[in-house]
Amino acid sequence: MLKNLDKVMYPQAGFTKGDVVAYYRAVAPALLPHLSGRAVTLARFPDGVEGAGWYQSNCPKGAPKTVEVTRARTVRYCLIDDLEALLWAVNLGTLELHPFLAPAADPDRPRAMVLDLDPGPGAGLAHCCEVAMRLRRLLDPDPSSVKTSGAKGLHVYVPVSGTYAETKARARELARALPEHLATDRHELLHREGKVLIDWRQNDPNRSTIAPWSLRATRVPLVSTPLRWEELADPSRLAFSPAMALERLERDGDPFARFR
Repeated sequence: MLKNLDKVMYPQAGFTKGDVVAYYRAVAPALLPHLSGRAVTLARFPDGVEGAGWYQSNCPKGAPKTVEVTRARTVRYCLIDDLEALLWAVNLGTLELHPFLAPAADPDRPRAMVLDLDPGPGAGLAHCCEVAMRLRRLLDPDPSSVKTSGAKGLHVYVPVSGTYAETKARARELARALPEHLATDRHELLHREGKVLIDWRQNDPNRSTIAPWSLRATRVPLVSTPLRWEELADPSRLAFSPAMALERLERDGDPFARFR
C-alpha cells in the first residue's frame, strides 16, 4: 500500500510523494525495460531531497514477491522488473534508480559503454556539450547516444558486446584522446579546474548508472532525459522537469531503446 502521498519530497517545487508516484506510473513503460533483469541500486530519500539520503545496494526486507534479487559477491540487489516492484521502491522513498550496465544473468558483459561527463570547478554544461560532440566524432562510425545526467553533466552511451575490462580501457583511451584544456581522465580536483572529467571508471562490474527517465534528487525535480544530438547546441534548454520528460516521451518515444 502506498503511504504518505502528501509528503513533500522537493520542497522548493512543492512536489509530493504522490507526484513522484504519478510520474513513475506514467514513465514506467519506457523506464522498466532499462531496469528489467538488472541489479539496481536504490537512491532513497524518505524525507525528501532536503533530508538524509543514501544509496541502498542490499535489497530491503519486506519486498513483495514480484521483487526478485540477484547476488553480486555479498550484496543482494533488487530486480525491478514490473510496475508493482517499481512502486514498492518508490514507496520506500526511492527517487533515483541506478541499474548496472550488464544484465544480472551475464554480469561481466555490459550492454553499453558509458562516458560520464562531469564538469569540474569553473566548467559547466556547455563544456560538457562540447566534449560530448568531440566524443561523438571520435566514436564514429560506432553509433552513440546522449542523455542528461539530470544533475550537472551528460552521459554518452555506446552499444557494445565486449567485457567490462574492454569497455573501461576504451573509455579511458577516449578520454585521453581529447585536448587537455577541455577534458581529463584524472579524478583529483586539482586536475579538473575548468575541465570536464570523463569518468571512465563507470564501466565497472561494481558500478551502476542513473537510468534513462529516472528522477534525480536535485533541488527541484529533474529527469535524466535522452536527447537528440542537435539539442546540445543550446545547453540552456537541457534541464527537464517530469512533465517535460513525459511530453518528450509521448512525442518522440525512447531514443535509448537500443540500450534496453
